[in-house]
Amino acid sequence: MKQVTPATITNGRVVTGNGITQGSVRLVDGLIEAIGDIAPQDGDQTVDAKGQLIAPGIVDLGVFSVDKAACHFGGITRAALMPDQSPPLDLPSRVNYIAKSGKPDMWVHPLAAATRDLGGQELAEIGLMKEAGARGVATGRKWIADSGVMLRLLQYAAMLDLVVVSHAEDSGLTGEAVATAGEMASRLGLPSAPAEAEALAIARDIALAEMSGARLHVRQVTTAAGLDLIRGAKRRGASVTAGVTPAHFMLSDLATAEFRTFARLSPPLRNEADRQAVITAIADGTIDVIASGHDPRGPEDKRLPFADAEPGMAGAETLLAMTMNLVRDEVIDLARAIELLARNPARLLGVNAGDLAPGYEADIVLIDPDRPWIVDSAKMSASAGNTPFDGQPTQSRATALWKGGVRLI
Repeated sequence: MKQVTPATITNGRVVTGNGITQGSVRLVDGLIEAIGDIAPQDGDQTVDAKGQLIAPGIVDLGVFSVDKAACHFGGITRAALMPDQSPPLDLPSRVNYIAKSGKPDMWVHPLAAATRDLGGQELAEIGLMKEAGARGVATGRKWIADSGVMLRLLQYAAMLDLVVVSHAEDSGLTGEAVATAGEMASRLGLPSAPAEAEALAIARDIALAEMSGARLHVRQVTTAAGLDLIRGAKRRGASVTAGVTPAHFMLSDLATAEFRTFARLSPPLRNEADRQAVITAIADGTIDVIASGHDPRGPEDKRLPFADAEPGMAGAETLLAMTMNLVRDEVIDLARAIELLARNPARLLGVNAGDLAPGYEADIVLIDPDRPWIVDSAKMSASAGNTPFDGQPTQSRATALWKGGVRLI
């Protein structure tokens, strides 16, 4: 699937890193040719945006499953796939297969497993996996407890100029916990771990990243203490970035009150003070990426007692709408929202996307920021509808999507 006919999207509000301007975007041979006050040329396909937002396609950093229909519904044109697959992405052949799997209408960027079988002990063949198409290396759902292994990983990744995507929970403290220690976990009688497990893991990983000069991306930072560590590292000039999913700025551990397993997540939902700290960190630039954490789980994983249910949420379809809540609440502006959803993740992965500029990939999404809809887990396009936002009224929808200049919806 390749763009054959040039296309011009007109009469829209173009979202770039410099803000929002009224104008058009022209797509030629799969790339953005021009933006601004331009008119369609003879023979162009013309699309009237009717005042909607013209933005770069979302780059979802850190999904556990790729559901094309769900991604397209949510305006996602590229997704970085976590190595927690069956089998894990710890061999070049597996990475190469994944790197080709979504094309041409969805580009999947594999994150190589940091260690063999994601066991946290022996480094995988990271160099060969980079040659096979890996755009980063990840520890998966678990933290690497052995500091020597983590340091060697960071040193190796620094030499290869690969970002290391880490999960930040000290496994010695979390154990089999399914909730954050506090009043709610005590009331429900759930096995819990202190929120400090996150800060301890982040502090160790930052120290090793600074020793090695590696690029470290902490995929989910969900506590005030963890966010303070990220701020400090950035002030020192460390190459450290942080991400979060909408659940941790939209919900607190109160969402688990009725043992709702759709709210069983990893990291677990935190208290209200930590939720507010995440919102502050999004506003002040401490958090660099908002990702879906898309992890669809069927009834066999979720219709269980809370402590036995698997963590995870189907997030691809709700990522855009939940992030736009921050714009409506005036926490961030539209340009910052697109930076969090597209520009920053694209830069971390080193792909020529995530922005509207001449020469960039023509991955474009039209967004109606005011279009209302209700999240319905039974009607989701994902392979499972395990969303903690089930039944929630919301706004913002992707109304059209282009991948490499070819229209998908």
